[in-house]
Amino acid sequence: YGSLLIPLIPLLASADAEWKILSAESESGRGGIDHRHVVVEQTAVGHRVVVDLAVFSAKSTSLRVIDNPDGQSLGAMMKGQNFVCGVNGGYFDAEFKPIGLRVADGTTFSPLRRARLITGILLQSDHGIDVIRVSEFAGTKKIIAAVQSGPFLVEGNKRIRGLNDSQLARRTFAGIGTNDRAFLGLCSDVSLGDLANILATVSVVADSKIRRAMNLDGGSSSAFWFAREDGSAFSISGRKPVRDFVAVVPK
Repeated sequence: YGSLLIPLIPLLASADAEWKILSAESESGRGGIDHRHVVVEQTAVGHRVVVDLAVFSAKSTSLRVIDNPDGQSLGAMMKGQNFVCGVNGGYFDAEFKPIGLRVADGTTFSPLRRARLITGILLQSDHGIDVIRVSEFAGTKKIIAAVQSGPFLVEGNKRIRGLNDSQLARRTFAGIGTNDRAFLGLCSDVSLGDLANILATVSVVADSKIRRAMNLDGGSSSAFWFAREDGSAFSISGRKPVRDFVAVVPK
């Protein structure tokens, strides 16, 4: 019994440890979207991570889910289109089939699944971009794009407790903030618990608090792409092919 308590102490301390911003840079992109490059540090242990976010209007932009059965890279899929930013999508199995709901251009190509990990849905409906729980999906109408993933990271500007706090990896995430803000992002070498803590307590989205945030497929799947105003792109490449992407276009 005593031995079980020992490893919990540093984990709980890590989950509750304070994070602060060391530096934050912003650049504008096409369609009124912003790229935020934020370096944050866990003050107690000096652990630094980098957060890259594309921040955009939840009402004046539209979400697109891009099926990728051929396993092309995110950069290749974004070029030549009207996309202003993009990240990798949700989980997929060993046969390269999506795990959970996928909707692209109003057509469902993978059904909703109920499982402990994939509790969130990032979607575009006729009401705009939103993040909802799977339990709320039944009443949602006119879905244009959707990707089911998880777990939930933030609810009402508070981190979800009980998330894994020991496994460090790249993390891709999506969320909805106040002031009509939505965002897609990637964070380096962080646990799910610490990512939730960062998003809930550090002003990474600048003038917006985070109402809800959810995890997308991470690790070697993580990828991020942002279109700069001058036509170039800021990108973080994924390390393996993924089945689908989430992208944003201006209305």
